Amino acid sequence: MGKAPKYDHMKLIGQFAGGHRHLITLGRILAGISAAVTLVPFYLLWRIIAVAIEGKDLGRINGYAWGAVILTVSALLIYIFALLCTHIAAFRVQANMRSELMRKIIKLPLGIFDEDGTGKIRRIVSESTAATETYIAHNLADKTVAAVTPVGLIVLILAFDWKMGLICMIPAVIGFICMMSMMGKGMQEKMKEYQNALDTMSSEATEYVRGIPVVKTFGQTVHSFKRFKDSIDGYGKWTTAYTLQLRMPMIGFMTCINAIFFAIVLGAYFLTRNGVGNADILNVMYYIIVSPLVTVTLTKIAYSGEAEMTLIDALKRVDSILALSPLSETDKENVPGDNSIVLNNVTYRYADAARDAVSDISMKIAPGEHVAFVGPSGSGKTTLAELMVRFFDVTSGEILLGGVNLKDIPSDKLMERVSFVFQDSKLIKTSILENVRMSKPDATREEVMDALRRAQCMDIIDKLPNGIDTVIGEKGTYLSGGEQQRITIARAVLKDAPILILDEATAFADPDNETKVQAAFEELSKGKTIIMIAHRLSTVTSADRIFVLDDGKLKESGSHDELISCGGLYKKMFEEYGRSVEWKVGA
Repeated sequence: MGKAPKYDHMKLIGQFAGGHRHLITLGRILAGISAAVTLVPFYLLWRIIAVAIEGKDLGRINGYAWGAVILTVSALLIYIFALLCTHIAAFRVQANMRSELMRKIIKLPLGIFDEDGTGKIRRIVSESTAATETYIAHNLADKTVAAVTPVGLIVLILAFDWKMGLICMIPAVIGFICMMSMMGKGMQEKMKEYQNALDTMSSEATEYVRGIPVVKTFGQTVHSFKRFKDSIDGYGKWTTAYTLQLRMPMIGFMTCINAIFFAIVLGAYFLTRNGVGNADILNVMYYIIVSPLVTVTLTKIAYSGEAEMTLIDALKRVDSILALSPLSETDKENVPGDNSIVLNNVTYRYADAARDAVSDISMKIAPGEHVAFVGPSGSGKTTLAELMVRFFDVTSGEILLGGVNLKDIPSDKLMERVSFVFQDSKLIKTSILENVRMSKPDATREEVMDALRRAQCMDIIDKLPNGIDTVIGEKGTYLSGGEQQRITIARAVLKDAPILILDEATAFADPDNETKVQAAFEELSKGKTIIMIAHRLSTVTSADRIFVLDDGKLKESGSHDELISCGGLYKKMFEEYGRSVEWKVGA
């Protein structure tokens, strides 16, 4: 089996840097020059000590001292300019990377956000690109310094007294070996495991926080959220095992880099047993001053290696998004003949899933027909509705809209025909006006107001401090779940698409809001093809047809009365729903 090729992270960075990649090269060169210049004052310091010990021509000390000051300041200025170059390049890389990611994400099928979750994608766009920017802006220059400084240090340490220099190098070499044992081949995989553990724990923490009201209401503890606790326990076990694995190498590394003074004292004792001269005093003093540089340099090398592994993991996560395939786009301007929807033997399986989410489903929805999808949780209702508007492509079978295969309809034309109202409505932090206008950017203020009126939203607008110009989330202005739902319906009213998908659209509405939401739906659904997904079976009894799904398969279909008379799964579900509605405390 061939050796896996090394991940070329600098090549990928160069691609994102574009014309600014030369600034990265210049920054690294300047950082290397700065590291070399920084070491020269130590030679001048040796000359100062030598003159002081000899006690002759002390006037030269002033020249050496000013030379050391000028070189130190020069090295600092060169390093600042190096950081300026890497920072400019880093900002450009981060901007290009985020732009490329967003261009890619826009083209991805909407189903990707259900499979991977918006939180994971947001973390990659935000934190992985930030890690790349930090590495280029700071760590890349430090890595160059960490590479150049040891070479200069070896020259400085061996040039004046090679015996003393070799003694100083012994603990440094042992420490370096200990450090490299920590940075072995498995370290990159460990870094990936660490980031994955953080991702999992962060995601589960978010879900736990969202469920706190339920936990408090029913007097439960953190243990009621088993996945959250498991993620914490898993992270704890991983970090403990990893820490124990690195315990001995880290002890060896820290002991060695801090034992250099002991080596100097021991070396001085053995080398000066036959008498101490001025040269011996000079060299011992010099090595006491220079040796801490070895400790600092080894520490920088260790941190630069860790930073590089963090960068590689971040770039691989960015690559995972860029590698996703967008839905194919047709070159033809195919226009559906009407708003009918036909499914022929449709099957879909999510990536890495053990079974099909929906399996071999065939159905036909006539133009203007109002249908409902019902069934137990996980039966494939939402997946089937998303397939009908091409959130992702079917695994097998075909879906026709107005007699045209969805794959042969341009995505922008398809989206013009569909509106969505989901159970978890999303409003962005901007005005009500702009939130509603998202569905039709060129809509006038009057058109937005008309949509809000038809969506039963005027009681919301009237209580807001600035009416439709009120910014959601500003100065404590927030809307309830039912109110957000009605604003979302106003978007759909404004868009006026002929096909409307309602996914548990009254799930978060209180009784008052639900009445208004239902009234808004009546206004919205006139003359449209409606696909409704619901758990509250009382909301689907008036549908033209009800499709009952279970375990990804279509079990039965018909009107409410027809399904009740059949005595199948729907009748059982409806009776159970009726009992749950009638249930009372103490009954």
